[in-house]
Amino acid sequence: MKQQVTNFGRFYSAFHKLTIHGEPDEAKRQFVLQYTAGRTDSLKEMTRKEYTDLCIAIEGMNGTKDELKRRRSIALKLMQELEVDTTDWAQINDFCRHPRISGKAFGQLSIDELMELATKLRTIKRKGWQRKKSGPTQVPETPQQRITYLINLAAPGMTSYN
Repeated sequence: MKQQVTNFGRFYSAFHKLTIHGEPDEAKRQFVLQYTAGRTDSLKEMTRKEYTDLCIAIEGMNGTKDELKRRRSIALKLMQELEVDTTDWAQINDFCRHPRISGKAFGQLSIDELMELATKLRTIKRKGWQRKKSGPTQVPETPQQRITYLINLAAPGMTSYN
């Protein structure tokens, strides 16, 4: 069988956050055996579905998934307050990809990067920045010309020029 998963970063990132009593290699082996129904004890021989299920389970054990969801929610709420359309993922990703914001698409941000993003967004909000509206460009209004009329309040036929 051809190896379906070649990058095991997600697994090891979640696995190292677990508190494991005993041998970490043995714990890893047991996890793999459990999620492959005893077929193998090697990460390299797992199918993509087995690997994904295993990663989701480990992230659930250490709370990573819940924390990520919470941090994303906070960041999206702050973006909404800065008038970023949070119903459009393209706008969210364009906003986040700006080098001064995070330089990455929103979905690629880690928990630490989301915390950093939230801090930047709060700073931007505090400084009063507002997002430029896209759409038809508005021409600034020209000052209206004031016309002043002199009204002669004197009786008709009389002039009040002294």
